[in-house]
Amino acid sequence: MSDLATLFLTNSRAHLDTYRTKIRRALQLLTDEDVWWRPNAASNSIGNLLLHLSGNARQWIVHGVGEAADVRTRQTEFATENGPGKDDLLRLFEATLQEVDAVLAGLPPSHLSDPRTIQGLETTVLGAVYHVVEHMATHTGQILYIAKLRTGRDLGFYREEADGRIRELWREG
Repeated sequence: MSDLATLFLTNSRAHLDTYRTKIRRALQLLTDEDVWWRPNAASNSIGNLLLHLSGNARQWIVHGVGEAADVRTRQTEFATENGPGKDDLLRLFEATLQEVDAVLAGLPPSHLSDPRTIQGLETTVLGAVYHVVEHMATHTGQILYIAKLRTGRDLGFYREEADGRIRELWREG
């Protein structure tokens, strides 16, 4: 079980880092105006999504798993309009993911089955980690889609080689 638990934590940390890298690359193509653009009143801007991802990851991992104070104000994540610039948002997001990674790096694999209550929901440490990785994947996809809508560009993360292999360009900086 320990090998599987360690593999789960290693892969979870790698996925979160992948999402961070892709979001950073997408933001480089956008203006501050693009970051706060909403396709309609029922949708979120990239800015809202970055605030939300930071709040969610901090609440579920830094607080829920790492047992730090819960400082989240969820309503603000969605209510903010024309908030911080993209550089400030990226700093917040990356700082949050550094905190998350520190918690996960120090987490003994044997603690994955420990019970937790987060947002009034009963879960386990494994459930909290899985939630954050899945949640981050969903909203990363939305961020990348909005970036494509605003720029009209392919984000250039992948290229298929002549032999059929996929080259992950986003890893190359």
